[in-house]
Amino acid sequence: MSATLAGTCPECETDLTTPPMIQGETMTCPECMLTLRVEHVQNGTLSLEMVEVKLRDWGQ
Repeated sequence: MSATLAGTCPECETDLTTPPMIQGETMTCPECMLTLRVEHVQNGTLSLEMVEVKLRDWGQ
């Protein structure tokens, strides 16, 4: 098993290399700062999906 996984940001198409991750884990793209979720891992390649981030409403 390889020590790193590869994937591509679905938003900015930056090539990403990560330590081993599992389905459901999240990461942040270093280029566009988008939060990404691992959909599945196959043959050392991550399938990443954008996570909709809900901003907190502080009642202002």
